[in-house]
Order: sequence, then structure tokens, then C-alpha cells
Amino acid sequence: MRLEVTCQDRIGLTRELLDLLVLQNIDLKGIEISVERKIYLNFTPVDFEVFSTLMAEIRRINGVIDVRRIFFMPSEREHKAVWALLNSFPEPVLSIDNKLSIELVNPMTLQLFGYDETKIRQKTFSQLVTSHGLLRWFERESPEPYTEKIVIKGFDYLMQVTPIILADENGKSHCTGAVLLLKSAAILEKQRKQVVEVDNNGFEQIVAVSPVMAQVVERAKRVALLDEPLLLVGETGTGKDILAKACHLHSSRGNAPFLGLNCASMPDDVVESELFGYAAGAYPNAVEGKKGFFEQANGGTVLLDEIAEMSSQMQIKLLRFLNDGTFRRVGEEREVKVNVRVICATQKNLPELVAEKKFREDLYYRLNVLTLTIPPLRSRKEDILPLTKVFVSSFSKELNISEPKLASSLLESLNRYYWPGNVRQLRNVLYQGLSQLEGNLFEADDIQLPDVGNVPNVALDSLNGSLDEITKRYEASVLSRLYRDYPSTRKLAKRLDISHTAIANKLREYGLSAKKEQE
Repeated sequence: MRLEVTCQDRIGLTRELLDLLVLQNIDLKGIEISVERKIYLNFTPVDFEVFSTLMAEIRRINGVIDVRRIFFMPSEREHKAVWALLNSFPEPVLSIDNKLSIELVNPMTLQLFGYDETKIRQKTFSQLVTSHGLLRWFERESPEPYTEKIVIKGFDYLMQVTPIILADENGKSHCTGAVLLLKSAAILEKQRKQVVEVDNNGFEQIVAVSPVMAQVVERAKRVALLDEPLLLVGETGTGKDILAKACHLHSSRGNAPFLGLNCASMPDDVVESELFGYAAGAYPNAVEGKKGFFEQANGGTVLLDEIAEMSSQMQIKLLRFLNDGTFRRVGEEREVKVNVRVICATQKNLPELVAEKKFREDLYYRLNVLTLTIPPLRSRKEDILPLTKVFVSSFSKELNISEPKLASSLLESLNRYYWPGNVRQLRNVLYQGLSQLEGNLFEADDIQLPDVGNVPNVALDSLNGSLDEITKRYEASVLSRLYRDYPSTRKLAKRLDISHTAIANKLREYGLSAKKEQE
């Protein structure tokens, strides 16, 4: 059994927790303490009565804020994630210590060098690759990531070296080892030639002026070249489908089909027949068989949008397909094998769903090999102006009107807004405003934005995003509501029992002070 105890930072609190276990004669198997003021306990199973008593006693400890049962310790989750990543990565990956002894390897590394895991751990990297610069690199005071060309069994490889940095008790950093990624130079060159002609049709259309979005696009260009499943995470309207299509076009599959299916609110039989197809006679009136998306997109890419909505039964079937690329059409015994890359998208917190047993853990780790998190529009405000210009230019041509001038009042209003619907909402708002525009000046009065005070409440219904994002939405909602009844920063600060400066900063952060000044 495992518990997560959220508590204050108080000396002696951990000892009191351990004393409780001793009093209940409970065998402690492990304990972990996080920087977020959480203590994790792993102990042998106990009966319900003892467990209930233990939970009540823990809550009585001075400084304990909350206690809840969890399924995995943080180290267990991390261990599983690391091994899932190593075992699923399509290229050789290994870690070494600063003496070049081999510590961890993935299956592709064993395949490349022809050793089993026991034998390869008995060797140093120099025994596997005779010529390299790792020893000189470790001698540097602060080793930094680098790439060098090496030869393995007569073939050229690019070795990407990433240092493993740990800090001692005095805060001084030490390089304790490195992670090595080995890429075949021949395969990289082949992929580069295959994508050069389609590159401009993919990522070129994505606006990424802000550093956070530019970083996502650069990483997307790298993972696009791989064949492992890709997971796209982001709130509604952030453009997950556009990024998925860009990754497809940037890959060696760019000239092959790209098909997408939204898994939300679809019955199992519909999802199954759409993905896997069906044989003649599988359904009433099904005179002829039909190929599913996986078969139609053979050689290409399939996007599964809102993967979190897929039922547990369909998750099992998807996992089987991801493991070997084979499936059966509905109503048919013959197995079909295809070569398809799967990209999944979700706006929900999959780790949370896994913990609640609402999403299969094995499927999550299979999908979470390569992940891109798309930031919400409010976190990339530098992109609002260039996005606005792109949309206005495009919609003006579509509506057959002269492209208007953008008033400063419009740009200020767009920058202040919270954008719960993200880029899609911005697009729709601009289109609606342009369709009713009279004159050649696009102003703030020409667009309609839902009241800022009501927006966070709508966004909270789905509980999308990280804890920090959810908390900010709720905070914005509370401040917006109270600001109407306490219409000055000093009154509001007194009502909430915090400083006037803190309230002023919060109102400015959420654009509420500027909105009040206009009313």
C-alpha cells in the first residue's frame, strides 16, 4: 500500500509519521520525500480497520494538509517510464559512468553490438567503440552536450552525448556519466532527402514567434523523423491536429496518406470498424467489406484525436496493433499487417487518468515514448499579433474585402484576453468580426469576447492542463467575481486578506484591472 502525505515543512513531522507505523505494527517498505512538501510511504498491506485508523491518525498530525492513497511511488513511476522509453526507442541508447562503464542499454543497443544485457554490462564503451573522444570530454570541468562521428562495424554513426549532472550537498554540480544516442548516418541522410521536398508544406504554416512555441516546433521537427508513436498534449484549440499533419509531412511518410479519427463519444463498434475495417457480412447491410483507416493509410500516418475518450476495450486492441502492426478486420479471421505511424492527441491529463484506472497504464507508456506539449495561447502571447495578421489577411481574401488596418485598441484587447479556446477561438473571433466589419479599420469594438469573469469557469469544467494552469484559471475566476463587489484593489486586498501589491499584480496578470478601467 502507498500513501501520499501533503504537509508543511516542519522538523520532526516525518519521524511522527514513522512512529505511527510502528505503533500500528506496519512494516515500512520505502519512503520518499519530494521538494513539493510531499512524503510518500510504501508499506505492506493492512486490513481496512487498521488502514482507516492510520489515515485518521495521520490527518491529526500537526502540519499535515492532506493524505491520500496512491498506486505508485514517484520512483516507481519514474523507473517504469525510463524503461518504457529505453525499450521502445527506435535507435540505440545507452548510459555510461565517467569511467565509460556501461550502466543501462535498450534492445536496439544489444542488437547493434550483438551482446545480451549481462555480457554488455561487463564491457566498457571503449571495448565496443575503439575511437571516440569521451575520455577527453569527461576531463573537462563542465562537459556540455556534443555530437561526434564514430564508426561501428564499418558503418558511420553520429553519437549524441548528453551529460548526466548531479549536485552534491553544497550545490556544486558534477558530471557523473552520460547518455549516448547512436544514429546511423546512412539512415539520417536518406530521411533528409525524403523530407526536403515536403518540409515547406508542414511547419511553415505554424506561427511560432514566441520562444516556448518555437521550442515545440524545433523538437517536433526532430521527432517527426522517427516512427515511434507520438503523443500530442494540449488544451482545446491549441492546434494539435495542425502539428500532427506538419509532423507527417516532415517525415519520410510525407507523400503517403494522413488520416484522422476523433475518438470522443464514439461507440466501440464504430471506432473499431473505422480503424480496422470490416468483412462483408460483418454488419447488417454490409454487402461488401471495407478497409479501415490503418489499412487505408498503409505507409502513412493515422491521427487518433481525443485518445483519452477511447474505451478500455478499444485501448487493448490499439495496444496490440502498436506492438506488431497487425490486426483483424471485424468479422474476419485473417490477420492484416500494415506499416503505419500513430499520432495520438489529448487535452486531458493521462497520468491522472492512469492513476484513476480510467486509462490503461501499458498503453500510456507505449504512447508516451515521444511527447509534445503544445502551450496555450495565453502562454505564448508573442504569437497573438502574428496570428492575427495571418488570419485577417486570409479571411479578407476569403470574404472578398480589402484587408483592414489593425487598430491599437484591437491588439490591446486581444493581448489582455485569457483565450480559453486558444488559437481556434482567436480565429473564430476574428472571422466573425471581419464578416461584420464596415470601413477599413479593425477595432476592439468590432469583435465580441465572452466576459473574462465567466471564461475561467467554463474552462474549469474540463480540468484540462497542469495543476498550475487549473489553479490560475480558478484564481482568475475568483478575482473576476469578487472585483465586481469590491471595485478597488485595496477593498479586494482587504477582502482576501493579502497585500494590496499582490492583488494589483494578480489583476494585471489576468487583464482584469485594464478591463475595469474601460467600464
